[in-house]
Amino acid sequence: MNIAIGFVLVLGILILVHEWGHFIVARFFGVRVDVFSIGFGPRLFGWRRGATDYRVSAIPLGGYVRMAGQDLSDIDAGEQKPTGAPDELMSKKRWQRALISLAGPVVNLIFPLFLLTGYFVIKGNPYPKYMDDPLVILSLPKDSPLTKAGVEPGDRIVWLNGVSSPTWWNIRDAEFGKGIAGQKFQIRFEHQGEIRAAEVTGSGMQVPELLFGYPPNRPIVGIPDRDKPAYRAGLRRDDVILSINGKPIHNWQEMVTAIQESAGKPIETTVRRKNQPRSFTVTPIADKNDKGEPVWIIGIRPGQEYSFHKVGITQAVTTAGDFTVGGTWQVIDIVGKLVTGKVAAKQLQSVIGIASEAGQAVQEGTFAVVTLMAALSLNLGILNLLPIPILDGGNILLLAMEGIRRRDFSMSFKERFVQVGLVFLLVLFAYVMYNDVVRLLPFHS
Repeated sequence: MNIAIGFVLVLGILILVHEWGHFIVARFFGVRVDVFSIGFGPRLFGWRRGATDYRVSAIPLGGYVRMAGQDLSDIDAGEQKPTGAPDELMSKKRWQRALISLAGPVVNLIFPLFLLTGYFVIKGNPYPKYMDDPLVILSLPKDSPLTKAGVEPGDRIVWLNGVSSPTWWNIRDAEFGKGIAGQKFQIRFEHQGEIRAAEVTGSGMQVPELLFGYPPNRPIVGIPDRDKPAYRAGLRRDDVILSINGKPIHNWQEMVTAIQESAGKPIETTVRRKNQPRSFTVTPIADKNDKGEPVWIIGIRPGQEYSFHKVGITQAVTTAGDFTVGGTWQVIDIVGKLVTGKVAAKQLQSVIGIASEAGQAVQEGTFAVVTLMAALSLNLGILNLLPIPILDGGNILLLAMEGIRRRDFSMSFKERFVQVGLVFLLVLFAYVMYNDVVRLLPFHS
């Protein structure tokens, strides 16, 4: 049920937003819109307002806006040939038609800014729950000056640069201020019941941000990949990893280190599930990280516990803007790696994978749903701008080529152009969906 709700909520709204972009710019240029459809195929239900039939169709794998007088080579065109009427699409100038095609992806790219801003204003800015925890040292890098000052795991920092009883928030404030590497920290710490003082700096450390060690972000299993070792061994969402090979694990980074140190050998993993300890044997597999470096993985994504603090509209816009810009560059980076072969197409997800993630997000809560919608909207916007026939980017490319040659291509050329894109996307869609189905099979390995 969660999957169905999530699919309709997430993908349905994103398609609606995308098609609304085409619709609103088409109407701005005076183009008559005959059909505004969520989904393809036979009409299920809807209503008519003015000249437009707003409908929901049977196949929920996209949507379309059918404009009067569309080029018959368009995949969503009807059977009515352009008559030359002034309210038809083909009667408009090429730059106007290009802007109509561009509008859908652009709206998808700016939608996260409005979605997240509204969420942050209503709910507040999210932050990891552990940021409110006292500044207790869990583990320290070997080059941390705190080790030389006598600080050991379990010690608590009771005073930090004039702040009594500091939390992990104070470390974050230092990071976003002058940067930890360039600061001196006057500290007092409690060691075996005794209060000691020291002055330390992160200067000279390999990773200055780890001056106070790793934060207490509990190693919570977010979404385990179904085709990876962790899921096949029995780990599930919301499991908290307690130990690996008998060594206690306090945070996500310690877990990652333990997996790398395994060098691919089976690891005995103890987790807490619904307040009960359970043990599993997991065998890491070789993979590559974002930098293309070889790593060992078990196939889990981090879960996170969030708290929220109220913010004004300015801060909400700033945070939403940071997410939108960062997410956009991340999608562009992934597309670039797909083109260059650094990321395999096998890692893409079809509607099956998206529906599964949407269902997980519904179960996880509103923040997970909102961030998934924002991420998918950015993906939809970027991918639709690719110069592939049948996509908006392909249509813009065709219009640009016609503009350069100052005349339209023949109908047969346009049909072949669209057919190439359609075949490419159908093959890619089938391949990605096949991989999604295989990942869901219990015997897949």
